[in-house]
Amino acid sequence: MEAHATLSTPPDSAVPTVDHPTAMRAARASFTGTAIEWYDYFLYGSAAAVVFPKVFFSDLGSTAGTLTSLATFGVAFFFRPLGGVIFGHFGDRLSRRQALVATLLIMGIGTFAIGLLPTVGQVGVLAPILLVFLRMLQGIGLGGEWGGAALLIVESAPTERRGLYASACQLGVPAGQLASAGMVALFSLLPEEQFLGWGWRIPFLFSGLLVAFGLYLRKRLPEPPEFQALKDARRRPKLPLAEVLRHAKKQTLLLIFVQAASTIGYYLFTVYSLSYVEGDLGLPQSWALSGVLIGAALLLPAMPLYAALSDRIGRRPVYFAGTLFIALFAVPFFWLLDTRNPYLIALAIILALVCGYGPTGALNSVLYAEQYPTRYRYTGASVAYQMSSVVAGAPAALVAAALVSATGSGMAVSWYVIGAAVISLICVIALEETHRTTLTKE
Repeated sequence: MEAHATLSTPPDSAVPTVDHPTAMRAARASFTGTAIEWYDYFLYGSAAAVVFPKVFFSDLGSTAGTLTSLATFGVAFFFRPLGGVIFGHFGDRLSRRQALVATLLIMGIGTFAIGLLPTVGQVGVLAPILLVFLRMLQGIGLGGEWGGAALLIVESAPTERRGLYASACQLGVPAGQLASAGMVALFSLLPEEQFLGWGWRIPFLFSGLLVAFGLYLRKRLPEPPEFQALKDARRRPKLPLAEVLRHAKKQTLLLIFVQAASTIGYYLFTVYSLSYVEGDLGLPQSWALSGVLIGAALLLPAMPLYAALSDRIGRRPVYFAGTLFIALFAVPFFWLLDTRNPYLIALAIILALVCGYGPTGALNSVLYAEQYPTRYRYTGASVAYQMSSVVAGAPAALVAAALVSATGSGMAVSWYVIGAAVISLICVIALEETHRTTLTKE
């Protein structure tokens, strides 16, 4: 089966009736659960930049401690594809809803446990070992979470507004970023000794309450009608991953690289920028955090607008525009940071998030889900998206830190982003447009 064969409805296929109240419930549950997952994920990123080098890697010195801490942030990327395969298989074979309950629980346990970890001063090398193990759990949880949350909406939404509905899943990214950055900023107001002693733990422990609420919402949802129809017909795949590799190689390869610029850019804008402003420029990290907070807040209304636009003019034009902005803004971004002006530093991060990441991030759920049939959609979308995180996201912050350390300038990082953008733009052009197609079962 070629890529284009998955994008039109077979004559004998019955299209499930869209239940708008159920679609709205799915959107709310997807947003809430995804926001919690990304809160957990980005909370680690913020802590890896400003807390963990001093708490878990203090014996390595300032520069080596920061690099090692950022490397542990990247560990989760390598376990996200594993989570995508495990829960994609479970979600395609048995239950979309139960897979999402499991992923949220795994992510929540990992984050809560980080808040209880002893420091390197208390238990020595065991502390960073436990930290890395829990980061692996976070990667597995998020790897299975994203695909299921995207499908929960896409398979329940009306065709003509699928992008808009699906953006609820993507809104979890800035919402989680906003919540995690806000919590770190709030507790960083404590005296440094108290913040490093116990204050940083509270945001991690708070995740336990959020996860309980998310589980309550997800357990009450029915299966998406697209999947339920396939389930009732007893036509689910035995090995979803094998079918992805057999029937959807082209679109999977393109989807792995299509968001390279968006992924690299996002982690540089929101994670590495904190370390760069504080460590390399010697400025208060709160200046960069302010930009992250404002940018994330502005993404909440901006992303649905981008998604709604894609319902009208197509996924590719909107995604292309966002990727192009990332490429063109890569050099000015570091120019603005290097001014050492707090307002221009914040402006750089805000523009990068709203105009660069916004158009691409808003569409990832619907763009990936529409490229696969219901039969193996969970696995296909999850594997492609999470492999992209390995290729682009995992090394982003570490490569940026190494480039700046070697060259003494952020310009080398700009060319790194531009190179990724060229690859992404080629993939956008090669993908088939899907915004007006009907989802298929087979």
